Amino acid sequence: MYKLVKPFLFSLDPESAHRLVSGGLRSVSKLWGSKRLLKSIYGYHHPALEREVFGLKFKNPVGLAAGFDKNAEYVEEMAALGFGFIEIGTVTPRPQPGNDKPRLFRLVEDQALINRMGFNNQGVDVAATRLRHLKNRQHIIIGGNIGKNKTTPNEEAVSDYIKCFDALFDVVDYFVVNVSSPNTPGLRALQDKEPLTHILNTLQQRNLKGGVAKPLLLKIAPDLTDLQLDDIITIVQDTGIAGVIATNTTIDRHGLRDEQRWRAEMGGLSGLPLARRATEVIRYLATKSNHAFPIVGVGGIHSPQDALEKLEAGASLVQLYTGFIYEGPGLIKRICKKIAHG
Repeated sequence: MYKLVKPFLFSLDPESAHRLVSGGLRSVSKLWGSKRLLKSIYGYHHPALEREVFGLKFKNPVGLAAGFDKNAEYVEEMAALGFGFIEIGTVTPRPQPGNDKPRLFRLVEDQALINRMGFNNQGVDVAATRLRHLKNRQHIIIGGNIGKNKTTPNEEAVSDYIKCFDALFDVVDYFVVNVSSPNTPGLRALQDKEPLTHILNTLQQRNLKGGVAKPLLLKIAPDLTDLQLDDIITIVQDTGIAGVIATNTTIDRHGLRDEQRWRAEMGGLSGLPLARRATEVIRYLATKSNHAFPIVGVGGIHSPQDALEKLEAGASLVQLYTGFIYEGPGLIKRICKKIAHG
C-alpha cells in the first residue's frame, strides 16, 4: 500500500507530506474498528520480542524516534502501526515556531533527510494535556524528549529542562534530555562535561516523585570524538542516569551523492548515510563501558538487517524515523519478524 502512495507523497514538499499522512492517519483512526484493523495489518507479536530495559517492559524493541510526533498528537495511531514505544517531542517550555522554511529536505538518492526544524512545537503544556487525555494510555510506553527554547541562554538552560521535566513527569514513562540537535544555536555546547553533568544531576535530584523515579536518558550527537564519548560514559555513570540514545542527526556531509550541494544546506542529516557512524558510536559506548548501561540505537535503520546491526553492536532497543518515511509502516513488522525468528 505504501509503495503505491509514496510517489505522490514524495511529489509534495516534506512538511506538507508529513501533515497529510499524519492528519490522514488520525482521521482514519477515528473510524470504528480502524485501530484494530491497523494492528492486524502492521502489528506483530511474539514472546521473543519482549524486552525489559531500564525497568520498563516493552512488547517489542522497535520505537518511533523523537521528531515525528513533536506535540503528542498521534501517539495512539503510531502505536497501532506496531511500534513498541513512542517518543514525543522535542518539546520546550514555551511554544516556538522553529526556523524559517524551507527547513526539511529529502535526499532521495541517498535515502536521507536534512532538517533544521529548530524544535518547532506547541509547548510542553499542550503535549502534557494531550497525553493526560489519551484513551488507551496504559498499553503504550511513551518517552518525553525535552529541550530548551531558542531564546534561553545556555547558562539558564537547566531551568527549561526542569520545566519540561516537571510538566511531563506524570504522563510519560521515560525522559530524554536532548542537548545534541544541531538546529538550536549553541545547544551542542551543553554536551560538554560540566554543563551536561549539571543538567543531569539537577534532573536526577528531582527524579523522585511519590517514591518512583522515571528513567532518564541522554541523546547524543554522532559527531562526538572518542574522547568526548569517554566523557559521556563517565557522565552516565557519575549521574546515575538510565542510559543513552545514540544517535541524533549529523552535521557531516561526507559521502553524499551530491556532497557539494548539500554541504551548504544547514541542518542535521539523518537516514542511511548516518547508519555506519551511529553503529560505531553504539559499539564504542557498549564496549568501553563494558555494557554498563542500556543504549537505544537510532540512525539509518531502513531494513531489518540495519536494526540487527544496531542490536548486535550493543543496543537494547532501536528507533526509526527517516527509515519509516522512506520504507513505510511495513518496516516495523519486518524488523520485528527478523528479530523474533532470525
